[in-house]
Amino acid sequence: MEGEGWSSPIVLGDKIFITSSVLVKEAEKPEPKEETEQQGDQLAEEDKSFETAVYRWQLSCLDAKTGKELWKQVSFEGNPRINKHVGSTYACETPVTDGKYVYAYYGMVGVYCYDLAGNLIWEKDLGAYPMLNGWGTGSSPLVYNGNLYVQVDNEENSFLFALDAATGDEKWKVNRDEKTNYSTPVIWKNVNGDELIVMGLTIRSYNPETGDLIWQLKAGGNYGVPSPVFDAEYIYLGTAAGPGESTSLFAVKAGANGDISLAEGETSNEWVVWSNPNTGLTNSSPVLYNGLIYVVASRGGLVSCVDAATGELYYQEKMSKVGACWASPWIYNDQLYFYDERGVTRILKTGKEFELLSENSLDDKFWASVAPTSDAYIFKGVKKIYCVGK
Repeated sequence: MEGEGWSSPIVLGDKIFITSSVLVKEAEKPEPKEETEQQGDQLAEEDKSFETAVYRWQLSCLDAKTGKELWKQVSFEGNPRINKHVGSTYACETPVTDGKYVYAYYGMVGVYCYDLAGNLIWEKDLGAYPMLNGWGTGSSPLVYNGNLYVQVDNEENSFLFALDAATGDEKWKVNRDEKTNYSTPVIWKNVNGDELIVMGLTIRSYNPETGDLIWQLKAGGNYGVPSPVFDAEYIYLGTAAGPGESTSLFAVKAGANGDISLAEGETSNEWVVWSNPNTGLTNSSPVLYNGLIYVVASRGGLVSCVDAATGELYYQEKMSKVGACWASPWIYNDQLYFYDERGVTRILKTGKEFELLSENSLDDKFWASVAPTSDAYIFKGVKKIYCVGK
């Protein structure tokens, strides 16, 4: 792997697309500052040394069968416009494709559209804004029905963009009463039509064609990180909280309109079918399968199984020796898979009872979610990218 990036790989036919940021020049070390003797002077000037670093943001295309690099395009080379957490990267957003174009979004660097041969079609700067604690960005773009949706929630000026996927022209823009969030929006195709669901401390549903607000739900927590899961009649969603804290998982019925927030002491109402604060929902997105929701906590090895119809908790198992889990779990062949940052994949039997079937291991560090091909899995680590199959 060249450079770094917590973004996940994506697969289109026989091609794999990955984004990364490559350090070209390290930041200059800031001058040491003398500590103030005045107790009231607690605020030091923000360290801007990151602005002196030089990075190269790039999109790479690999052959899915061999791993050979087919092409690589540098989207931008220059100085970062915002800071990032020491454990994060400047390429956290997963690219997306509509089958004709590939869209690479690098947070505060901008959006770049390429065709499948690597030719730049358009680019657009969406601005640069401070993020919570200088942690950096993470919300990935969403493409649907000719529109590219980008959630730009930050500490200064939050908004939601709908761009023409073919040209990059702005179709609509909605200001958002939110601070920093990291979740990726989804299109909920339900029995009443299409809704654009965008996470935050207040979860909101928008008309994907106009940006008009359909409904909203005050969810609480610290920030939106996990994306929702859904079927044609219900959507299951919640936010993330800090270490040792918990947030509720909500089930919302299709057809909701207006403010559907729960009143104090309520666990359900006309549109919120149930809510459960004890599912262990944190940063990883849940997975829905055969009427059950599986939740893997980011830390502590906690795995939960929830009845999608009632919110009842069937089991909550604390597994030993599990590292931090940032990637989302997945289902294949009636089995639940999830892996931690140490590269250990646990395979569980699906159903209402906990049963560990097996474990596999790769020697690397992993934050990116897995991408499936027709007959294999693509794991993107820090050192290498791996194709695992029969």
